[in-house]
Amino acid sequence: MASTERPQLAVRSPADLIAAVPYLLGFHPADSVVAVALVGRQIIFAARADLPDPSTDLVERSRHLAGVIRRQGAEAATVVGYGPPDRVTPAVDAVRAALSASGTEVLDALRVTGDRWWSYLCTEPDCCPPEGRRYDPVANPVTAAAVFAGQVALPDRAALVAQVAPVDGPARDAARAATARARLRLTELLEQADLLGARAVRSAGFAALREAQRRQRRGERLDDDEVAWLGLLMTHLPVRDLAWERTDGRDRDIALWTDVLRRAEPELVAAPGALLAFAAWRAGQGALAAVALERTLSLHPNYSLAVLLDDMLRRGVPPSELDGWPSEDMPGVIRPRKRRRRRRR
Repeated sequence: MASTERPQLAVRSPADLIAAVPYLLGFHPADSVVAVALVGRQIIFAARADLPDPSTDLVERSRHLAGVIRRQGAEAATVVGYGPPDRVTPAVDAVRAALSASGTEVLDALRVTGDRWWSYLCTEPDCCPPEGRRYDPVANPVTAAAVFAGQVALPDRAALVAQVAPVDGPARDAARAATARARLRLTELLEQADLLGARAVRSAGFAALREAQRRQRRGERLDDDEVAWLGLLMTHLPVRDLAWERTDGRDRDIALWTDVLRRAEPELVAAPGALLAFAAWRAGQGALAAVALERTLSLHPNYSLAVLLDDMLRRGVPPSELDGWPSEDMPGVIRPRKRRRRRRR
């Protein structure tokens, strides 16, 4: 399940809402059920789940989706199912029932199949004919508004997953060689530092992070050795924590951690993957955060920051509630004592 909070879009019709959904999610959904939360005519949130197979507990999944929507403070919601009617209808009915049971008004329930949509609640043939209504999202003003606001809708979820996939071919070989050089460099640093090894690693990590962020602000891309060195040093928690403190929902944060994640060796994926998820979540790009966490947790299932973010994303905690993060008391995330003293100055 993925959820997202994006710049608000005003809708006046079912066609407007259908046009808005891909820009809320970041991709065009297929075989999905989407619950869209609204305050007045403003969309404030969207949550998506795959259409369940027959073995899935449909009631439990629908209750979870309804709980996520209710947590946003929505006045009402519309449910949209994408796919064939035999799979969409049971899912939409279950989500409708769960939303109503949770106290959320259901404004409409829609099915989108191909280039037509149907309403489960409208019975007026002039408005909602039995053959459905054709829609053209390209010509819809909501699409224009979303594009003008800088929002992007990828062709499908697979295209989103590809954005966080590891590089391959010669780029993969170059990243692997750079990581080997970075490990040798770290060994030499520790040998020179002797008893002050942890301090030396922290200083090197802080310097590498500052340089990476400076380069990103200037629109420059890190080379393979810089990515490998930064990724290796971020396995040291004080370095990871400083990177977390300096990461927000800015485009440059998302670009930096996406690049580092894609070029990191599997054993170094955890920190950049979690930081990309955090940056994407802060930007309201819940779907991007979800795929970053999927990749991170598939390789590092017990990485505490990724586990924490995954739990909050699944529960639909709004990004607006993250103001002030990272804090000193994040559950499940161990912070060095020295870093806490530094924040109190």
